[in-house]
Amino acid sequence: MPVIELKQISKFYGEGVGRVQALKKVDFQASTGELNLIIGPSGSGKSTFLTITGGLQSPSEGQVLINGKETTKLSNKERDRMRLEEIGFVLQSYNLLPYLTVQQQFELVDRVKKQGNLSQAELQHLLEELGISQLVHKFPDQLSGGQNQRVAIARALYANPPIILADEPTAALDSERVKTVGQLFKDLATKRQKAVVVVTHDQRLMPFADRITKIEDGQLTQVK
Repeated sequence: MPVIELKQISKFYGEGVGRVQALKKVDFQASTGELNLIIGPSGSGKSTFLTITGGLQSPSEGQVLINGKETTKLSNKERDRMRLEEIGFVLQSYNLLPYLTVQQQFELVDRVKKQGNLSQAELQHLLEELGISQLVHKFPDQLSGGQNQRVAIARALYANPPIILADEPTAALDSERVKTVGQLFKDLATKRQKAVVVVTHDQRLMPFADRITKIEDGQLTQVK
């Protein structure tokens, strides 16, 4: 059974003559063991698709199911719990707390989610794989955009969620780092049996994908 299901999802913004339809009756499924890429240009609806999938905003029409639970029928507290325990987000804005060092970003995860996180040995391996193990005592404003992006990826993966949703995770990375991150997401899906969904315009990630779906003008078309 798919762990993520979107059924006839539409999303509207604005009112009257200013009303815009960002998603148009979208159907989508993702299962464990798969790396799904949603490829599309800026303004195509990628971020809206991802935030609705992860329960960060609600659709105007349609159903979103995570592990068989319809998210729009959950209370705010239940949705918060679902995001904490089941979904790891890698967002374009990084969402790192500026007054915490890299190490303290992970310690904050431990305080919020007390069980099920990676071990310290696994975290160290992840940091080394992403090339940021030497940055643990730095603050976000002391890092480059690409370094912050890799810290944000590591923080999302540290909570060891069964579902990973990533919004342009390689936008600030050079080609070698793209290969590292692409292989990391691929291994998380196939070796750790996670459902991974990445929305991106970065075609360098395509060789790592099990499924590729094109998004354009708020509509999805599967291409692989």
